[in-house]
Amino acid sequence: MAECTTLDSLLEMGFDRNRAERAVAHTGNQGIERAMDWLMEHENDPDIDEPYVPPAGNTLGSTEEQIQSPTETSESIEVLNEEGDSKQPMTEEEKKEQVKRLEELMKARQEERRERERQEEVDREKQRRKHGQELLQVKQKLQDDEMKKLADLRRREKMEDKLAKQRVKDKIARDREERARKFGGGSSSTGLSSPPSEAPPQSPPENQGAPPAKKDYDDCRIQVRLLDGTTLSTVFKAQEPLAAVRVYVQMNGANGEDFNLITPYPRRVYTELDMEKPLRELGLVPSAVLVVTKK
Repeated sequence: MAECTTLDSLLEMGFDRNRAERAVAHTGNQGIERAMDWLMEHENDPDIDEPYVPPAGNTLGSTEEQIQSPTETSESIEVLNEEGDSKQPMTEEEKKEQVKRLEELMKARQEERRERERQEEVDREKQRRKHGQELLQVKQKLQDDEMKKLADLRRREKMEDKLAKQRVKDKIARDREERARKFGGGSSSTGLSSPPSEAPPQSPPENQGAPPAKKDYDDCRIQVRLLDGTTLSTVFKAQEPLAAVRVYVQMNGANGEDFNLITPYPRRVYTELDMEKPLRELGLVPSAVLVVTKK
């Protein structure tokens, strides 16, 4: 009778008969509360609405099962003791009161379940945010490492450019020193200084009527007109090669472009072979105007 009473209570509360029978069977007829808990926990099971077939020999409301089950027998005895020797059916008011109490209990269980689900959702959201922050930190670290690599690469490039310019300067200095020794007749002089100027020899008294000797210039003023119309002007030694002028233009106004050096009048385009010749040999002493043109 207890099993049928639990089943009837579930049916009166609006549960489907198939679900109610399944809940009573799976909880072993341990009361309405256990059956309701089982229904709420398994309401999303895929087979919850499939037709329930009780195991062989286990029929809801079976008299034999009630006689063989000690648990059900003790429960029946307790019901009999509470209700007295005579079994009287529940009145409508008692049924309504029981249904009301069970509905309140079910609402409380449902509220507990919703609260538990909300807490689980909050925990999942916290975990998701934590994971997102960790990913953001990893991404930021990778970006920082990449920026450091780029900065190191730029520093190395600048250092290589600086060393390359220094090598060019050293080569120019060596060329100056070599040409000074070559054209100075082996006289001792520094790499950046030109051979000492030779004073025109004093003519002996008997040569007073001879014409004066041509002045030998040691310096050469070069004016360079760039592609944008601006000009550069500086002084070189007469024995320096034309390559020194080219390097000066490259470092002060060429902007990395390849160019030629020419004289406008008489027009002459200087070749790579001319770059090794001294300014004096090219006829650019004591002063000259050079024009930069594109190759």
